Amino acid sequence: MTSNHVTVTMAFQVVPGRGPDFQPWAWAMLNASAQQPGFLGGGVLVDGEAEWHVVYRFASEGTVRAWEDSTARAQWDVQAADFARQTGRRSVRGSKVWFDSQTATPKTPTPPAKWKLWFVNMSAVFPPVLLFNLIILPYLGGLNPLVRTFLLCLCVTALVTWILMPRLQRFLKKWLYPPLQAFRGRHKRRTA
Repeated sequence: MTSNHVTVTMAFQVVPGRGPDFQPWAWAMLNASAQQPGFLGGGVLVDGEAEWHVVYRFASEGTVRAWEDSTARAQWDVQAADFARQTGRRSVRGSKVWFDSQTATPKTPTPPAKWKLWFVNMSAVFPPVLLFNLIILPYLGGLNPLVRTFLLCLCVTALVTWILMPRLQRFLKKWLYPPLQAFRGRHKRRTA
């Protein structure tokens, strides 16, 4: 394998519910490309039902062009027209560039703004403190203030830690960490 090989990634938007039609088409198209001179391998990547990628590698730019400009390849595009639309194409020469750009460690997400954290904490702490003061404290009026405060802190902290904060964080996840949504999604990988 030379360092001049070319890897092509084609992105497709598949009509909802037509993934079962797209997947066999993609693998059959890859099998047809495997018959071409210079073919080195390929695969189909799936990001849920949202976006599909067909990846193939050829020995050179010329062999890629020969496949992509062939009438056989054009016939495969015609077959997919009913259930998929190509939304992008990326071509990378050599493996070093491919792996450098694809496996770079993603930037650590920035923490939410302080005012957002304050809002989430207040939303979690205020209701149980209010309820504790209105409902339970009247029954504990004869206790030492230190014991009452300890019971208030114990109950509210437990309620906030195990019940309220996890639910609030899940509910407000997109608001707190909007850039993370771009990294979400599970990929099913299969190689030819």
